[in-house]
Amino acid sequence: MEYFTQQLINGLTLGAIYGLIAIGYTMVYGIIGMINFAHGEIYMISAFIAIICFLILGAGGGIWVPLALLIVILVAMAFTAVYGWTLERIAYRPLRRSPRLAPLISAIGMSIFLQNYVQILQGARIKPMAPVIQGGFVVMGADGGFTVHLSYIQIFIFVLTLGLMAVFALLIAHTALGRAQRACQQDGDMAALVGVDVDRTIAVTFVVGAALAAVAGVMVTLYYGVIDFFIGFLAGIKAFTAAVLGGIGSLPGAMLGGFILGLVEVFWSAYFSAEYKDVAAYSLLVLVLIFRPTGLLGVPEVEKV
Repeated sequence: MEYFTQQLINGLTLGAIYGLIAIGYTMVYGIIGMINFAHGEIYMISAFIAIICFLILGAGGGIWVPLALLIVILVAMAFTAVYGWTLERIAYRPLRRSPRLAPLISAIGMSIFLQNYVQILQGARIKPMAPVIQGGFVVMGADGGFTVHLSYIQIFIFVLTLGLMAVFALLIAHTALGRAQRACQQDGDMAALVGVDVDRTIAVTFVVGAALAAVAGVMVTLYYGVIDFFIGFLAGIKAFTAAVLGGIGSLPGAMLGGFILGLVEVFWSAYFSAEYKDVAAYSLLVLVLIFRPTGLLGVPEVEKV
């Protein structure tokens, strides 16, 4: 029981990171019907920004850890928001009226460009970072047996993820930006006719998605303490899988898919072979798409005539 509980905690932690990245995919798809395959590289860039910020703050002397975390998260969100806005202006806006294949190829090209851009600037070596948040609680376990640990960094990830989801839900439901996003999702041309600035709404959507990916990048840096220029590709594929699993276009589905994917990977690694955890995750995706093509929380698209 103790071993199962520990893997449950680890799986939910990993799933929260996947879910935050997956929201960026599902937001962009929900509004313009296209997949942003460079989104994983935005997450990767935020991880490098986080390490650079922590190194600068550490060189500046002892700074209060919560203040340092706040500064790093805000700086990472600001920088990646600029990257997200630039990505939309360069790779998507000029091709919005083109066949769907054109922006898809453009996004893949931007993904490769950003990987090599970071590799040239930061090098190909793995970048380690000393632990910033240490310690935790012993949740359960007998003396001399297996003990279940809940670390402070895991608590931080849970609280931050739930808080961001609550804020984001309020943003979508009760703000002018949220109403504009829902209008563009339903019918972009009609939204433009009634006064919605579609270009601005799409650009802000890219910015918000990039900011959420930045938070995920900071969290994975704190949690694992090691990154490289290739982590964006792997995490991007996993987050895209989570978005499709939960129902592409559904924000709750993105988080649900992230948690499910994280749990499947962790439990498969714990009880079976870690080498085949990706096979288990993608097999689950195939089964869901066979029996529920729209994903767990997705709804079929109805074409109005």
